[in-house]
Amino acid sequence: MDAVRLLKVSRHALTQSGAVLDIVGEAWQAQALAQAIGGHLAATGPPELRGEARGLTEAGSRGCAVLDHPGLRRSAVRAGQLSEVGDAASALTSLAALLGDVAMALVSVACATDDEALYWQCMEAIDAADESTDRVRGMLRRLTLRNQERSTEVLRDSTTGPP
Repeated sequence: MDAVRLLKVSRHALTQSGAVLDIVGEAWQAQALAQAIGGHLAATGPPELRGEARGLTEAGSRGCAVLDHPGLRRSAVRAGQLSEVGDAASALTSLAALLGDVAMALVSVACATDDEALYWQCMEAIDAADESTDRVRGMLRRLTLRNQERSTEVLRDSTTGPP
């Protein structure tokens, strides 16, 4: 399944989550998607994204590791359905939005819980979501620069081409 479609499914699932374990589970799903998308772009994406994509994979992995709450359902991992990242810019933009939503949902969980372990788990997961978002923004900047450079080259070639 295409990354953008998976991200839409995840955003919808997060908005439908009401119980703490569901929210934590969706945060885990989002980090697993960040890890998978990063891995896919590191292997097959544009060369200028590969370093940041590896960093996104690591940040997503860290985000999954900190969200280890009893009862978390890992049997239906959406990231395992990722088959392509057709439009990297759209996928990264959607991923940044999902990670922002995840961070806000985790803030709500952290503020409402009396469980100190869950509170600190949420804090670490928020930090991991922020790190993933920073990696995504870095890749979006690189894509923007690449597109600007290509536009400049096309314009230059059209003005200096054969008479």
